[in-house]
Amino acid sequence: MQHRLFNRLFASLAVFGIALSVWAIAPAAYAFDNPELLPDTPTPIIDLAEALTSSQEKRLIADLDKLEAETGFKLRVLTQFDRTPGRAVKQFWGLDDKSVLLIADQRGGNLLGFNVGDAVYPLLPRTFWIELQTRYGNQFFVRDNGEDQSILQSLKSVEGCLRDGGCNVVPGLPREQWILTLITSLLGGLVLGFAAQPRNDTIVAWQWALIFSPLWGILFIAFGIGPVITRTSDWLPLSRNILGFALGALVAYLTPQLGQSPKSET
Repeated sequence: MQHRLFNRLFASLAVFGIALSVWAIAPAAYAFDNPELLPDTPTPIIDLAEALTSSQEKRLIADLDKLEAETGFKLRVLTQFDRTPGRAVKQFWGLDDKSVLLIADQRGGNLLGFNVGDAVYPLLPRTFWIELQTRYGNQFFVRDNGEDQSILQSLKSVEGCLRDGGCNVVPGLPREQWILTLITSLLGGLVLGFAAQPRNDTIVAWQWALIFSPLWGILFIAFGIGPVITRTSDWLPLSRNILGFALGALVAYLTPQLGQSPKSET
């Protein structure tokens, strides 16, 4: 009985060990090091997923070569789906501290992934790459604009920032982000207006407005104005946010007075 139990236990462990080795070793060898998928000629783009057209690829190759000649920074693009050369691209491209590798893989929740060299971070911090990935690699952007535009527009932002000497945020203000800044500006104005409502026969309660200044200041300045002026030089979204802040403050300030019933004359 014990011998039979020992045989079953040994067989189970053997099966588990084989399954573990297949899961851990075979896929790793396939997924992370496949030099046979590399092209025969040098190129900054390996488009295994065929996300780019031939004309787009030619223009992008010219742009990347020009950027490397002007700045010394190396941008490389790898698109993949069910096949990938994996770690073999590091030796193929000679990736170093001044290199940026864009990996486009539609199997994940976000299309874009970036492998960034240490010498790039002083110019483009980690928050830049997170914003770049969430802006151009999210499923909604890819669905509305396509994988090619996700790759091209993200690279355009990186190229522009490297030529300008660095960026703390991704240039450009998407409509969705501007709407969010407008909402926070309106909320900041409402907080200021409610705080400044007349009290104790005073026309404007400045003390209460100052007390609540950290709240409405964060909503308006940090979340309403900051993201706009750091991403675009266009005055229109900035003026709209300022107008929204003033309108919110005015509406909140006048609400009690508008709600009062007029006194009857005798």
